[in-house]
Amino acid sequence: MPEIIFSGPSGRIEGRYHPAKERGAPIALILHPHPQFGGTMNNQIVYNLYYTFVKRGFSALRFNFRGVGRSQGNFDHGAGELSDAAAALDWVQSVNPEARNCWIAGVSFGAWIGMQLLMRRPEVEGFLSIAAMANRYDFSFLAPCPSSGLFIHGEQDRVAPLREVISVIEKVKTQKGILIEHAIIPGANHFFDGQVEPLIATVDSYLDKRLGPVASEENA
Repeated sequence: MPEIIFSGPSGRIEGRYHPAKERGAPIALILHPHPQFGGTMNNQIVYNLYYTFVKRGFSALRFNFRGVGRSQGNFDHGAGELSDAAAALDWVQSVNPEARNCWIAGVSFGAWIGMQLLMRRPEVEGFLSIAAMANRYDFSFLAPCPSSGLFIHGEQDRVAPLREVISVIEKVKTQKGILIEHAIIPGANHFFDGQVEPLIATVDSYLDKRLGPVASEENA
């Protein structure tokens, strides 16, 4: 899990990168929760998502948004963080020029950034949006959503109530050729305290369906 530094729009960006063993392997980009509320690339959900993709043979990258850890710059209310995410995807693509496709996984604030990024990048084949804050951020740009993916929410989320993200999903799930799925983790709050294991199990189940079981991916 080598530490990396790459150039972003506000200076250096700190990340962790795990290259795939096989050339042409897909890319996974994982985006962390809100920088002003303790979100970093070492968030336990981000960490677990990162290794979920690594075990499937992806080249995986997680990084700190501007102003977090050793990443330079200051919080920019989403606009700058979207630029950071685009720079991160550019970097990981530059070291994986033969990559077949890309997945984006975002947590809370990172889910909002990730969904904006996939609207701009046609190479994104799938997404995971965990604890999307549909009550605080506008998701109306998902019209239509260009990639199939999975929204996951905690049943007891008080920070971003379940009904708000369901409203978003209802508006995009019927777009032609795109399948937007939704999973609810019973008893989980916004941070999935004590519920990370069932969360990751849900992610694995979805990725099995989309990509095939891990055993078939390891040598892909």
